[in-house]
Amino acid sequence: MNIDCLPFKETGYFSTLIIDYIEEKKQISNFYNRFPSLDNFKAQIAEKEANFPKQNRAVLAKALLRQYKNTQTYDLTGDNIESLKDDKTFTIVTGHQLNLFTGPLYFLYKIISTINLTNELKQRYPEYNFVPVYWMATEDHDFDEINYFNFGGKKIQWNKRVSGAVGKVSLDGLDEVFAIYESQLGGGKNAEVLKTLFKNAYLNHENLTDATRYLANVLFGEFGLVIVDGDSPELKKQLVTYIKKDVFENTAFAKVSETIGSLKEASSSYNVQVNPREINYFYLADGVRERIVEKEGRYVVNDTGIEFSEEELKKDIENNPENYSPNVIARPLYQEVILPNLCYIGGGGEIAYWLELKSTFEAMNVTFPMLLVRNSAVVLTEKQVDKLNKMNLSVKDLFLNQHSFINKKIREISNIEIDFTEQKQLLLEHFSALYAIAEQTDGSFLGAVKAQEVKQLKGLENLEKRLLKAQRIKLKDHVIRMVDIQNELFPNKSLQERNQNFSELYLEYGSNLIPNLMERLKPLTKDFLVVKM
Repeated sequence: MNIDCLPFKETGYFSTLIIDYIEEKKQISNFYNRFPSLDNFKAQIAEKEANFPKQNRAVLAKALLRQYKNTQTYDLTGDNIESLKDDKTFTIVTGHQLNLFTGPLYFLYKIISTINLTNELKQRYPEYNFVPVYWMATEDHDFDEINYFNFGGKKIQWNKRVSGAVGKVSLDGLDEVFAIYESQLGGGKNAEVLKTLFKNAYLNHENLTDATRYLANVLFGEFGLVIVDGDSPELKKQLVTYIKKDVFENTAFAKVSETIGSLKEASSSYNVQVNPREINYFYLADGVRERIVEKEGRYVVNDTGIEFSEEELKKDIENNPENYSPNVIARPLYQEVILPNLCYIGGGGEIAYWLELKSTFEAMNVTFPMLLVRNSAVVLTEKQVDKLNKMNLSVKDLFLNQHSFINKKIREISNIEIDFTEQKQLLLEHFSALYAIAEQTDGSFLGAVKAQEVKQLKGLENLEKRLLKAQRIKLKDHVIRMVDIQNELFPNKSLQERNQNFSELYLEYGSNLIPNLMERLKPLTKDFLVVKM
């Protein structure tokens, strides 16, 4: 398997903010702690080591053992959970929604980046232990974002009415989803593995949390991945102080709002990823995950009859912290409070909202982690590589929008010169002489020369476009093949990793898929990867 790379900024799929962060532009430096490099982890380890309470480790290990009690734990994962009690053990974390059957490919890339970074750190700092962690977003309530995956160009969807946290959703109706998936998979050894994996995950568990834990554990448990569910009373007890600061002092709201203003000052091209609320916690109960809003001194749970006075709410937070669910602004803090974490690995959108949070962490006296943009990749099969070679197409060309891609290649392969730049230059030289004459006579003649110049340049441009269109028709078969390969690798004109499910690649590569990706995805690279398998 070969690998090439492309700078992120040349792909056209990443924001200015993320490009500037990856390139360590000066105007971004105030919004993160340390940029992720092997050397910089030394100081990050020292800071977290000094600031992470010993008692939090024991609580974490105990909670994880409870969460894994019905899961067949791989030896390395078991060792990693036990090692979390040790002051010399730290985590590298990624997080993801409970997407049906992992959702898009980048679920794999996130976790592989996380595992690979722990391995690199162990080589550089052998006196420490590093544990890869996948944080399941069990408390999210956006079911419509996770209830499907794409396979073979089709959307396989789980239609169900859901309210409250998705992790508690029962798995009724997934037998029908499986029947659809099975009918499209076809036969063969790899297809049978996928069928068994889906059935064991979704037809043999009670809820989406358990199904997702099973699935991630089967795929990555042998590499020591530890899966964390934040929906835990014992873990949330450690969050009580921070919940109160958010609810009653609006700390996060003030600090994030200030940071957003600073980001806008740094560059007008930086788009705000997430806006804070005065209160960044939901009230969580059976079938309910609703915002808490302060109204005239009372604290009301939206769309319910539940409300508290300030004193009642303080007591409830202390006695029932499991009923309080952090939103996208507060969840990162929760993660860093309960984990001895050094680095968060996420996609561009995630890192963009993490860059809004540093001042909040400082106000809460919690160490801000390093932020790493996960590996991004497009995977090409041997057959697809052959197609590209036969058509003399570079992968870089495929990142162009389709119109530009076609025009660029038609100009390259046409036996007729389509570029009229030379003719335009000759025309400009001709009119330069006419301008010299016009300057010696009436001003109205100068206007006439200018109008004629504009008209003739426009005429050349129109002729160039018509010639290009004619060549596109003449080379129709070649255009169709080019478009087909681009559509294969960029389904729905989007990145492969944001659209395609891992099972399409698993059908081709089977059990070699994940080890091969682990071999090639390098977490600290600053480039978009092109993996040729």
